[in-house]
Amino acid sequence: MTRGVPADRRLMDLVIATRNVGKIREIREAVNLPGLVLRTFEEFSEWPRVDEVGKTMQENAAIKAEALRDYFSMNALADDSGLEVNFLEGRPGVFSSRYAGPEEDPDRNIDLLLRELEAVPENWRSARFVCFIALALADGGLRITKGECLGTILPERRGNGGFGYDPIFRPAGFAGSMAELSIREKNSISHRGRALREMDAVLEELISGQSG
Repeated sequence: MTRGVPADRRLMDLVIATRNVGKIREIREAVNLPGLVLRTFEEFSEWPRVDEVGKTMQENAAIKAEALRDYFSMNALADDSGLEVNFLEGRPGVFSSRYAGPEEDPDRNIDLLLRELEAVPENWRSARFVCFIALALADGGLRITKGECLGTILPERRGNGGFGYDPIFRPAGFAGSMAELSIREKNSISHRGRALREMDAVLEELISGQSG
């Protein structure tokens, strides 16, 4: 709903602070409010580089949202999410996207994680996805929501959907991997989907206040 919304019906422009098309697709699916216009990197001729220097996922989400808000003078939404494996004492955690190196190569990240868990039995491969969504408001306010999804690390990749560690993460109660779910199915149970539903309620309240 980014394009084609009449100007007199726009109550909030919101830039999504990521170039990850998979995340953008999931955000669009989960956040869909009248008067809310979601804008992405494709609409801008310039896009700032933001270094994720926070010590936690929550800090990184706030850093990205505030950086985009300040750069574009616009409300901005960012997420930072990661995979925490209990056997590895919470790794890769905040370093999930660059676990195997600064290139942020998801295949190399998965390969490294599978090597580290190669001899670990299934009942010791429990893990969780964690997501923080940060909303940096043009007036200086900051709202943050959180979502989690429990599961198990599979011994090999399964499925072609999703992104990141989805092919090796089996959500609790499911037979297959996160990558074998449709976007709608994934959003209904995923860490990002849960955090986005909470943020959707925050946005609805803000938009209702503006319209009133």
